[in-house]
Amino acid sequence: MKLLLMIGAISGFITVALGAFGAHGLESRLSAKMLDTWEKAVQYQMFHTTAILIAAVLALKTDITLFQTAGWFFLIGIVIFSGSLYIYSLSGAKIFGMITPIGGLAFLVGWALVAYAVTKIVV
Repeated sequence: MKLLLMIGAISGFITVALGAFGAHGLESRLSAKMLDTWEKAVQYQMFHTTAILIAAVLALKTDITLFQTAGWFFLIGIVIFSGSLYIYSLSGAKIFGMITPIGGLAFLVGWALVAYAVTKIVV
């Protein structure tokens, strides 16, 4: 769990840095469409960074390993979804835009795992 918490913290740091880079370093270099794509990548990375941290804490507090698994799926989603959008924004290579849905699928699996894991919590 410590590793997942550390990854979440590092991802949060990276997300803020990439958001600032997009707003200040890319604003005059990218088209409005590509800048919007960059911002979408940042948004989804931050949403799912938060999800990683929450999943890790829930795994620690409940000993339900499905939360940990969900956290890893959120990380995979960030790498594929947001990563492909960052590369697409900078390069314009459409192949990267085409693999983005695989990351979206990883996000969906992560959320489904969280939903299922919640049913395992004994109150």
